[in-house]
Amino acid sequence: MAVCCDLEVDVNGQETFMVDKKIITSYSGRLSKLFGKSVGIEKNLKVIFHDFPGGAEGFELMLRFCYNGRIDITPSNISLLHSAAQFMEMNKSASEKHNLLEQTEKSLEEIKYWTWQELLIALKQCQDFLLIANSAGVLGRCLDSLAGRLALTSESSPCASTSSPDSSSVRFSSDTRSTESLKNSFTRSTWWFEDLLLLSPKLVEMVTKSMVSRNIDHVIISKFLLFYHKSKSSAATADEKCKIVETIIDMLYTLDQSSVSCKSLFGFLRVSWSLNLGKSSRSKLESMIGYQMDQATVDNLLVPSPHGTNYLYDVNLVLRFLKAFIQRGGFQVSLMPMQKVASLMDLYMAEVAPDPCLKPSKFLALAKALPDSARESQDKMYRAIDLYFEVHAGLSEEDKIKICCALNYEKLSAEACLHLSQNAKFPSNSAVQALISQQFKVKSLLHTTNNYKFENDPPCSFNKIEKKGNEDEDNEQIVLYAGKPDLSADNEKLRAHLQVMQCRVMELEKVCRKMQTQMAKIMKSKVSRHSNARSLPNLCS
Repeated sequence: MAVCCDLEVDVNGQETFMVDKKIITSYSGRLSKLFGKSVGIEKNLKVIFHDFPGGAEGFELMLRFCYNGRIDITPSNISLLHSAAQFMEMNKSASEKHNLLEQTEKSLEEIKYWTWQELLIALKQCQDFLLIANSAGVLGRCLDSLAGRLALTSESSPCASTSSPDSSSVRFSSDTRSTESLKNSFTRSTWWFEDLLLLSPKLVEMVTKSMVSRNIDHVIISKFLLFYHKSKSSAATADEKCKIVETIIDMLYTLDQSSVSCKSLFGFLRVSWSLNLGKSSRSKLESMIGYQMDQATVDNLLVPSPHGTNYLYDVNLVLRFLKAFIQRGGFQVSLMPMQKVASLMDLYMAEVAPDPCLKPSKFLALAKALPDSARESQDKMYRAIDLYFEVHAGLSEEDKIKICCALNYEKLSAEACLHLSQNAKFPSNSAVQALISQQFKVKSLLHTTNNYKFENDPPCSFNKIEKKGNEDEDNEQIVLYAGKPDLSADNEKLRAHLQVMQCRVMELEKVCRKMQTQMAKIMKSKVSRHSNARSLPNLCS
């Protein structure tokens, strides 16, 4: 068959081909439509393609099929051929006998028989012209096949990596120690990690979504994503690192929040400081960290403030963590994690309190970020506030009162209240509130003691305790008298009243402990006598 080169084709500006217009048009619906409109023009024809899939290589493969009527379709070229056939509309309407699109479709149906290595080659080729390969359907089939195999192999025996052509020889290496080391490095579920390093961040995102849809263990997926980040970031440029980190964060966000450790998330946070991450990725990372706030440490939270700010630590970031923790996916946080975070925040407040640039509003926001039920005792919060007042000596009375509103005086110990009563840095009404709360505590304690003494005492111990009760009567009266101070007195008198009350509370607590110990001994001796009486024979008739 005579061949004439009467058509010039410029492919993506890479290379120019001189082809036979009649031959190529007989296979391509796209060119057939194009030349059908140019009737009468026979010479100096030129076609320019700007986005031909696979560039010059893809066009040359297509030409071989057009000139020969056939071509060997393999996993290494099927992505190019299928995408080129789609682009050139090489379907039944153009040629019923030799239809490249139909032939590549048939070959794709055999994808389940491809080896792991062939599947990786096809995926690698797809990412070179991702959009076209995706729209052509080749990429979707490859990803589905890959995810399906990973779902199966994660439940079966471990498999050695086949990314290297020497993998089989390594498996049977005479160096048994290196072979055992290789086997130990690939676990049942992670042998494929290194093989997928050839994929771009975009393909990793698509592979991850396919694995999630196949219900592969989220812990395994998160380990792969962390491995990919660690392996690919070392040699990447700043822009490439940013793209990798954003992809990993976005994918981790789609997994179970417990599938990645809090330590790893803070690692990403440190990496992100030097990268220009998008707002969406940053928000997702903060949300994931907030979800696991109960596993964080104070050192994790001491993040330097952003550039251009004058305060030491990024308090706003921690507040966002707390907000995400409280929301926690819309579920109510249980008491134990809440208490852990409260304890963590007490330590954090003590760390940031010495910052002279920390505004009262931010410190107050930290103090009130968690509900009152999160803390059984507020002594540590009191110490943090005390430290903040000490550093910020010029704080207004109004600001101090606002900050003290975060304190629940009923949750302060007697020692803390005693310290507060002598603390001139605190507003005067704080001493009053502490006094009132301690008065209520004393009354409650006396009520509990009296109930225990008169309702629960066994008859045999009444005479022994009556004397002890008389000894404590004076103490009780003193405490009750101290519980009704003159609230209209000046601040020094209030503090003096409070000191007296603290001493009485501590004395009463000691008395109560002694009484409880004595009661326990009496009850024990009573039980002992009762058992001895049972064991004696009945001597009286």
